[in-house]
Amino acid sequence: MRRIAFVLCIFVASAPGQERWQARAMVMTNQGIVATSQTLASQAGAQILARGGSAVDAAIAANLVLGVVEPMMNGIGGDLFMIHWDAKTGKLTGLNASGWSGKGYTLEVLGKRGVYSRPSGIHTVTVPGAVEGYGKVHQRFGKLPWKDLFAPAIHYASAGFPVTEIIQWDWEHSVGKLEGDENAKRVYLPGGRAPQPGDLFRNPELAKALTLIANGGVNAFYRGPIADAILKTSQRLNGTLTREDFVEYSSEWVTPITTTYRGWRVAELPPNGQGVGALTMLNLFSNFPIPQWDPLSAEAFHTKIEAQKLAYADLGKYIADPRFGPVPVAGLLDMDYAKRRAAGIDSERANCGVKAGEAPGSKHTVYLSVVDREGNIVSWIQSISDIWGSGIVVDGMGFHLHDRANGFVFDAGHPNAAGPRKRPFHTIIPGFMEKGDQHIGFGIMRGSNQPQAHAQFASYVADHGMNIQAALEAPRFTRQNQSGCSVLIESRVPAAAREALSGKGHYLDIRGEYSGLMGGGQAVMYNSKTKVKSGASSPRKDGAAIPEPQSFWPAKPSTLH
Repeated sequence: MRRIAFVLCIFVASAPGQERWQARAMVMTNQGIVATSQTLASQAGAQILARGGSAVDAAIAANLVLGVVEPMMNGIGGDLFMIHWDAKTGKLTGLNASGWSGKGYTLEVLGKRGVYSRPSGIHTVTVPGAVEGYGKVHQRFGKLPWKDLFAPAIHYASAGFPVTEIIQWDWEHSVGKLEGDENAKRVYLPGGRAPQPGDLFRNPELAKALTLIANGGVNAFYRGPIADAILKTSQRLNGTLTREDFVEYSSEWVTPITTTYRGWRVAELPPNGQGVGALTMLNLFSNFPIPQWDPLSAEAFHTKIEAQKLAYADLGKYIADPRFGPVPVAGLLDMDYAKRRAAGIDSERANCGVKAGEAPGSKHTVYLSVVDREGNIVSWIQSISDIWGSGIVVDGMGFHLHDRANGFVFDAGHPNAAGPRKRPFHTIIPGFMEKGDQHIGFGIMRGSNQPQAHAQFASYVADHGMNIQAALEAPRFTRQNQSGCSVLIESRVPAAAREALSGKGHYLDIRGEYSGLMGGGQAVMYNSKTKVKSGASSPRKDGAAIPEPQSFWPAKPSTLH
């Protein structure tokens, strides 16, 4: 049969509504949209929407596929945070599905095992919270049967999937970590090497684990055969987790925290996550005439970099699990406090020795976003922390355990000190913002980059009127070493601005045009007046925003005569 290919070429210097750096157009539809960091996951979520699934249904299905196709970043061995916006009521609901340490995870016990500072291996593993979180949000917001949501991920784990370029790069450049665990080496280095771009990769052990959860529900993970396998793995490696740590674990419904920035309400989740850092940065930004500056000017970048330093100094001092002591969230978000802190920013000189303030009242990751056809939005982030997590693959189950205990401080006097049944400081944060008819679920990945990336995204939208795709693509900076004046910055920032920043005392580490160190991101937007949905996906990852398929034919076509 002869095949005909249709190719549409569009040459755009700067299309109307696009910024000068914007490479992709937004996806727009009156149906739903799923935006993830891998196209197969986005497609799976979009198909769930087409079957009548909710935004949460699509998010679960897409996340499960991401755990198969982007396994170094996420999976059922990690944690989950979510913000849900209800289109009918306007209500925001948050879920904290971050796991806790075991009852035996004390500084004394760790010391006896030779762990006195940042741990490694099994001593970084807390109870994974993601699967319990899936169950809780599905029970509240799901429409389709639980088992159906697992079908795409089980298919790709069993039949295989072609490995995409950016994911393959991460795989190739972390072979050493995989070689440190026999299970990981066997499962993830077939033939003794990382898969190459386009190679078909299968993980039948992970398909088995996903099938157990699909058939047995959350209990299969926390009370059944998967818990048995995790505990067996932990005991073999001299870990501290017990069966009770799994059986008694529960995720937590939380109320998002908010600030108002240039008329936009911006929401994050409360501690033990670092979302408050994004909000405090925006509060600091509000003291400067950022809308009057070019978004890529030295003035704009300098102010944002200096605000980041102040916000992160406070994060390091105050953020911990609020179940173990008060965290001064209200004080950190106080606008007078932000004004006092902002007054210390020198417009001409970088501060290389920022200290935390006295807040009033104080004593590797995937992100996806979904909007369904009704306009409900899910802002969803899930991770196994570092690339390949703890480096430990569960016996016979084909997935990595995360290493979230690395978020603890090994100082008994610190609010985030390691301790039993405690949730560590967490990096992964989902974001949401709205103004009038515009409602946006957004998130940007990569560890400590996240609050500063959230604040930059929100500023690009609120200060400069960018659409969500332009705001995701816009050149960014990140500070990964939170002391000193070193700044990683993308090469698309104009040379004149970079030179001026260097003149102010910033030590610039210039990276690629779309550097992965800035974190890939996704966003969806719902216009509640026109009912149009928009989606965006960062070119820093392998993903895409994919609309829910529109049906044009009857489910059962009539017989042709």
